[in-house]
Amino acid sequence: MSKSGVSVAPECISKYNELKLGKEIKYIIYKLSDDYKEIVVEDYSSDKDWDIFRNKLLSAKASYKGKEGKGPRYAVYDFQWDLASGEGTRNKIVFISWSPDEGTLVMVRSIRLAQNPTLTNTSQPRMTYASSKEALKNALPGLGAEVQANGEDAIEYETILKDVSKGAR
Repeated sequence: MSKSGVSVAPECISKYNELKLGKEIKYIIYKLSDDYKEIVVEDYSSDKDWDIFRNKLLSAKASYKGKEGKGPRYAVYDFQWDLASGEGTRNKIVFISWSPDEGTLVMVRSIRLAQNPTLTNTSQPRMTYASSKEALKNALPGLGAEVQANGEDAIEYETILKDVSKGAR
């Protein structure tokens, strides 16, 4: 259990083991349950298209106190790339913590704005995700790299490749 009191659903671990050992699953996207008490599997796929995976993160939604906006997510991706030297391929299982900077659920708004009086402090989902991340990571042994992504450019294929291929020969 995390510092926030959020637990990790058993399916999170079993799906990760399928990805890690079976190599049939390419990625898993995790989210907090609607009551913010458990990390659950939202989606998984064997599709190797990075853009499809990336778009699922970009379009993730969350709601809190009746408001909906861009939502944070955790993801695990079996990232594979060819070495620049042409001497083969490498792969790493990458843990991605996606917490977009924009969106009604992540921006701390404690001052009501004259042009939009409905904006209030709705940072709860983002704080809960941040304080629950370690519980999920600790439940998933063998992660090869970690990426904290807050903007769209941080989950571009080339950006992730640059991060995960450091030291790979």
